[in-house]
Amino acid sequence: MLRVEKLEQSGPDARQILVRVRAASVNPVDFKIRSGKYPSVKGDRLPYTPGRDVSGIVETCGAQATRFRPGDAVFGIVPVFGGGYAERAVLDERAVADMPVGLDHVQAAAIPLAGQTAYQGLFRRGKLRAGETVLIHGGSGGVGHFAIQLAKAVGARVLTTVSTEHVDFARSLGADIVIDYKAQRFEEVAKDIDMVFDLIDGETRERSWELLKKGGRLISTLTEPSQDRARALGITAMRYTVEPDGEELAEIGRLADAGKLKPHIQATFPLEQAAEALASVERGHTAGKVVLTCA
Repeated sequence: MLRVEKLEQSGPDARQILVRVRAASVNPVDFKIRSGKYPSVKGDRLPYTPGRDVSGIVETCGAQATRFRPGDAVFGIVPVFGGGYAERAVLDERAVADMPVGLDHVQAAAIPLAGQTAYQGLFRRGKLRAGETVLIHGGSGGVGHFAIQLAKAVGARVLTTVSTEHVDFARSLGADIVIDYKAQRFEEVAKDIDMVFDLIDGETRERSWELLKKGGRLISTLTEPSQDRARALGITAMRYTVEPDGEELAEIGRLADAGKLKPHIQATFPLEQAAEALASVERGHTAGKVVLTCA
């Protein structure tokens, strides 16, 4: 059960900062943790405060945390043991960046986890380059809508699959070809793909293997792809988990300030309605992000 409680605030360790939270993002990983289906967080961590990314104002810095000062507006990823759905959160300073000047706290809070997941999948893992073609499955979701914009920012050709109600949204993000998976099989359109960014898994992944060129890449945030099949097809396939990186987050912030990346906020909820916000994401088919606000 998710409920609001008052807890004693712990201070930051040597290389951490304490942030007064102004907004916190809601992510699918939050309900996976709540249901006990996320292996890194076990029952011995209960009670657990959800929330993996926030924006806010630095209040206190640890003795060896020198990158930020009290009063700085920042955004970043909270450690896996949680704490974002709160009035204050402790973050490792290396997982934090200065908040983009062109964004408000709600927009900034939407970026860290989903934005860095997209960035690392496309570039750190997928090695996507200008002129290449990427197929992004689930392009209207939190990670997917950032992935479309990031891929276009480097000059890639972008195909994406979305549901009927999100076709126009995906087009507005800059996707070159938007495939309504309810009306058309994507393999009828997608051919000779350099990279598949798989945010869906299951049958969608199984139908994607043969679309990749020799030497192509299948990158997933979900289950581990078959290495035997990858070798047989002459491609690279991998699953990854996002790694917090403040310098990388700062680069994403610069793209936002340059107008090349814009978070789409489907809905906001006050912190006291965190359970309702989480339920809205768990129901699926979110366009962009859902964000909690703190007074």
